[in-house]
Amino acid sequence: MNLDLYIVLQKPPANVDFGLQKGHGSKYETIQIQRSGMQDLHFNLTIEVKGDKQKDDLPGFAGPFVQGVPLNKFIYIDIGTFAGQESLWSRRLKIPLTGITWDLIDQAASGLETYVPGTAKGGGPNCATVKPFEGWKVKTP
Repeated sequence: MNLDLYIVLQKPPANVDFGLQKGHGSKYETIQIQRSGMQDLHFNLTIEVKGDKQKDDLPGFAGPFVQGVPLNKFIYIDIGTFAGQESLWSRRLKIPLTGITWDLIDQAASGLETYVPGTAKGGGPNCATVKPFEGWKVKTP
């Protein structure tokens, strides 16, 4: 089964490239590259849901966008040089897939969405694991 995800990166610092990482290790490409301005950035992707809700407490996730180990899966947003830009910034932002349950998937006819801060406390691009992470919610059509 596939699950559509929508990530909104809120108010990232201006003139920095952000993109969705597709692939793993050194064999990846950055897609949906967007240069930040005064508006939020939007990323859309589809992941594969693995497992059996009758047997497994939590769903598993797979696909070219999914990173991490089984109980700690996440999506990477590449920033600056990782997104192909000549930049002062070489960062990645981890968007956790934790909190996505079978019940939430059953409600997600239009997919799931999350809103994450794009700017860190120091004013640069947010990086590492999103904190605070408000989680995923059912996308409103």
